[in-house]
Amino acid sequence: MNPSQTPPAHNPPWWRLPIVWMVIAGPAIVVVASLITVTLAVKHVDPVLDTSKGQVKGVNDMPAVQGRNHAASPERQPADR
Repeated sequence: MNPSQTPPAHNPPWWRLPIVWMVIAGPAIVVVASLITVTLAVKHVDPVLDTSKGQVKGVNDMPAVQGRNHAASPERQPADR
C-alpha cells in the first residue's frame, strides 16, 4: 500500500459524537427550565389586593410605596430621654 492510497476515514454518524449532545443539551435544559417556571407561575398566582374596599389590614398588606412611606415616617415620635 503506497502513501497516496490512504484508507477512508471512519466517520461515525452525528448522533454518536458526544460533542453534538453537549451542544444540544444546553438549549434543551433551558427550554425545560422555562417550561417548569411557566408552570409554577401559572399554578401559584399571587393574589391581588383590593385596597379600595378596605381589605388592607396592616402595613405588611399595603402597596410598596405606601408601606415604605409609612416605615420612613412613623405616626408617633420617639420618646424624649
